Amino acid sequence: AWLYSTFAVAFPGLFPEGTAHPFYEATAVVITLVVLGQALEARARGQTSQAVRRLMDLRPLVARVIRGNAEVEIPAATVRVGDIVVVRPGEKIPVDGRVHDGRSAVDESMVTGESIPVEKAPGDEVVGGTINASGVIQFVAERVGSEMVLSRIVQMVRSAQGAKPPIQKVVDVVASYFVPSVMIISVVSFAVWYTFGPSMSYAVVVAVAVLVIACPCALGLATPISIMVAVGKAAEYGVLIRNGEALQRARNVDTVVLDKTGTVTQGAATLIDVVPLGGVSDKDLLRLTAAVEAGSEHPLGMAVVDGAAARGVRFERATDFVAVPGRGVRAAVGGKTVLVGTASFLAEAGVDTQDLERKATDLAAEGRTPILAAADGRPLGALGIFDPVKADSVDVIRRLQALGKRIVILTGDHEATARAVAREVGVDTVWARVLPDQKAQRIAELQKRGARVAMVGDGINDAPALAQADIGIAIGTGTDVAMEAADVTLMGGSLGGVVDLMEISEATFANIRQNLVGAFIYNVLGIPVAAGVLYPVFGILLQPVYAGAAMAFSSVTVVTNANRLRSFKPREPRHTEELTGPSGSG
Repeated sequence: AWLYSTFAVAFPGLFPEGTAHPFYEATAVVITLVVLGQALEARARGQTSQAVRRLMDLRPLVARVIRGNAEVEIPAATVRVGDIVVVRPGEKIPVDGRVHDGRSAVDESMVTGESIPVEKAPGDEVVGGTINASGVIQFVAERVGSEMVLSRIVQMVRSAQGAKPPIQKVVDVVASYFVPSVMIISVVSFAVWYTFGPSMSYAVVVAVAVLVIACPCALGLATPISIMVAVGKAAEYGVLIRNGEALQRARNVDTVVLDKTGTVTQGAATLIDVVPLGGVSDKDLLRLTAAVEAGSEHPLGMAVVDGAAARGVRFERATDFVAVPGRGVRAAVGGKTVLVGTASFLAEAGVDTQDLERKATDLAAEGRTPILAAADGRPLGALGIFDPVKADSVDVIRRLQALGKRIVILTGDHEATARAVAREVGVDTVWARVLPDQKAQRIAELQKRGARVAMVGDGINDAPALAQADIGIAIGTGTDVAMEAADVTLMGGSLGGVVDLMEISEATFANIRQNLVGAFIYNVLGIPVAAGVLYPVFGILLQPVYAGAAMAFSSVTVVTNANRLRSFKPREPRHTEELTGPSGSG
């Protein structure tokens, strides 16, 4: 339109009589409307990054550290690993670390989504950006800068917001054909109006209107803007999504596989039963098993050690410690070779496990996890470990089942124990005695049957299964290995984030469908009107000014509709709980 106007003013004699009319005002108004639309769009898109900005605002600007014998305030960005940091009640914790001195309750809701403050004592981890609710604590800085949990969360959210889900790739292909098609339609419209229309000016108006109204902005924005809003909103609920593809796959999941220990249960195992055999005393059974388990990081082993300490049983240090994942541990204690683990582990070493297995069955029937022990080939007895179910597990599983999801509990634990837990939470399908390297195989078997599987776990032994599943979901209270293998991380210990993820996924792609349908209808109706198909019958010819306004309005409409996701709330409020026990590896 600008070129036509310039030539019409400079060389009016080149045009048919009565057609040398400039369109400068149309050009100016169209550009103004386009820029206005882009400004409104940029403002709306800026609102989608509020979640990231809120996360970044959690970082305090200053920190109080001990230098020499004095407390000094320094910029939080200059805290070094190993510094002793002092935090008073009501202050934000500046970096990640481990409590060195003092006790307090810390509000971690801004990171985990759990509203109940978590008690912190010496040895417990604290996360930068959380709020010290009560008590003065000193902690040793362990992760600073980009290594902090909060920094990794921000980076993960940014990466996910910029990633393209599969549906966007389809849209990109459509757009690659859309643009040349519109240009062809514009040329054809110009030729038709030039040949059959009243004058060249009509042809120019039509050609420009087609190009302006068919701007593919709305089509291009339909998916990414919704993904940006959804990922940010999920982060507010403590659900960290690695990429848009994981968000899209979540809505198609029909089977949810749950690890037991630390996922369905609290992972805060407690020694309840001590059952010696063959004249062995309770104290000797505990002394030998605790000596061996002191070298293990498994929550069941830690429960044995804590149980022995609580009962006043002292034990010596074991040597030649060997762990067999999913089966048991072996070590030398006071000149004896002590085995602690499953019945099959002991039987393979030549131990007569008949009496031990009877005791194990009795313990498992009561919901205990049995641990069997033997020394120099002689049965010592059995220990019963109790790991209570998380307060919200029953409710979350009910909600998942209401969404039509099949629930499976997958664990390396004793079958009777696993089934007792499954009965408590309302799950029918249980796969027990599954070794770590077999968990991924079980997921693959489900996939071969056509199931779309989400795996939820927290331990190192869950990592292969998390990677194998269509979508891996790691519990944030678990291991770094599990979180690295997962597509989604739940920052709290609650399973409620699984339901939140699926509801956000469904809401997001309903929103994307609305955007795409709206953009498609807009172009299907707008392009023919701009091409002048209504002129012969109704005398309606769309001016470029109005075409520009319509184009800008379509883009703003898509962005505004996407921002409706910011008001998303789960269908049922999440039940929160306090989780302070160690995570497990089911």
